[in-house]
Amino acid sequence: MVRFLAASARHASALLALGVFGGLLIPPLAHATHRFIALTVICMMTVVLLRVDFPALVLHLRRPLRWTTITAFHLLVCPVIAWAAISRLGLDPGLAAGIVIFATGCAATSGAAFARMVGLDPELTLIATIATTLLVPLTAPPMAYALIGADLAIGVPEFMARLALVVGLPLCLSIVIRRLAGPGRLLPLGPAIDGVMVWLVVFYGFAVMDGLMPRLVADPAWVAHATLAAFVTDFGLNVVTALAFAGMGRRAAASAGLMSGNRNMALYLAVLPAAADPRIALFFALCQFPLFLSPFLLRGLYRRLLRS
Repeated sequence: MVRFLAASARHASALLALGVFGGLLIPPLAHATHRFIALTVICMMTVVLLRVDFPALVLHLRRPLRWTTITAFHLLVCPVIAWAAISRLGLDPGLAAGIVIFATGCAATSGAAFARMVGLDPELTLIATIATTLLVPLTAPPMAYALIGADLAIGVPEFMARLALVVGLPLCLSIVIRRLAGPGRLLPLGPAIDGVMVWLVVFYGFAVMDGLMPRLVADPAWVAHATLAAFVTDFGLNVVTALAFAGMGRRAAASAGLMSGNRNMALYLAVLPAAADPRIALFFALCQFPLFLSPFLLRGLYRRLLRS
């Protein structure tokens, strides 16, 4: 089993593609796994915390200007860039609104794991992910309303309770597992733990595709257009953010870019008002394609960038 999991980590990019396309092409599988999304996210965060290099984490925490600047750019500047980019393109209103709201979101829970997969900085990504997740209820509603007049009714008390579940519980579990296993046992199992993370993300990929196939069949032209927009938005925010932080060094800048392109849309799917354009939620679902495929598509680029 350890060898199988370690091999899974080595083939992570292909398996992630399997997850997102498997959920799309096998709707019963997506529907059966959808109910376990919250549990899967808790497990994913636990595994991420098991692989944290605490000396590197402390080193980043001692440089607060770096991760606070990345957080501020992520939550406040990126939405304005997205709004400015699409304001004169004449896009479908639902698609345009989805792009701007996407840019207000917090980083994806799997961001640190993806950073590790492609050789970037998982500890910096983890800190910025938690910071953006903590702050998004305070920043996203006013940004979305000011830019496009969208009302995101994110209840702070309810959100904090959910955050305690998906961050606080994994933190406690990871501490207990570390104490019981000891560093001597966990360190050699690093590749196998990465393999566990890969399969958790694959399972999550199955789940988030629930209900997408009927929408694709109903309006394939719009779905194709929106899928292209999802890739452009993801990679566009990635590039813009990486360039903005180029002065921090290539590894830190690329880590900030990857986190900026991969956003957590699960929160917004839960708080979109009933009167919201249904195409916004569909766009959020389509954003899973670039999120899951980005390690596969960008891994070689990151390797060449870091080598040079």
